[in-house]
Amino acid sequence: MTLQDFNIIVATEQHVDYATQICDEMAASAKARGTGIAQRSPEYVANKILEGKAVIALHKDGTWAGFVYIETWSHGDFVANSGLIVNPEFRKVGLAKAIKFAVFDLSRKKYPNAKIFGLTTGLAVMKINSELGYEPVTYSELTQDEDFWKGCRSCVNYDILTMKERKNCMCTAMLWDPAEKQKDYEERMKKLSHKATLLERIENAIKNSVKIVIF
Repeated sequence: MTLQDFNIIVATEQHVDYATQICDEMAASAKARGTGIAQRSPEYVANKILEGKAVIALHKDGTWAGFVYIETWSHGDFVANSGLIVNPEFRKVGLAKAIKFAVFDLSRKKYPNAKIFGLTTGLAVMKINSELGYEPVTYSELTQDEDFWKGCRSCVNYDILTMKERKNCMCTAMLWDPAEKQKDYEERMKKLSHKATLLERIENAIKNSVKIVIF
């Protein structure tokens, strides 16, 4: 089995019927890992699908294989790719990474100026985020939208979050900031430009120092 056996697409209304199965697997996976998760109802997931804010993976035989959705906070200044889940039947083929890359692209298209962030306890997700260019950050650099933090109330670690005054918890915070990425790009371009200019000066100096003798 390879990634070629799956279709990874933006979910549409024809995929709403998968909402309950997706939510059940989210809860079962969190329980198996012994980690916390902000619970979502099938209705909530269905709405994300209908809003065009979700990516779904389907096996070529039509079986649901994976899912993730987009949430926006602070009036669209922050975006989170949440609820990443892969059907246990189809794990170990790279689906999680492929789905994460797909929803990242969807987020950038829908919200090009938004900061994209995530909170996770999963090492695999952290590695994928790092490949996408996310950087570890403190909780203070994330959205301070109260509705976002209310979503943590259903997590088994919520008491830890409140005890630490929302400064940290069991999850690692990671952020992709378009403004910072643009700065990095501009800095790289400046360095490349400087190198090009320096090489041009060296070449000109060499040309000027060479005497051409014609016999």
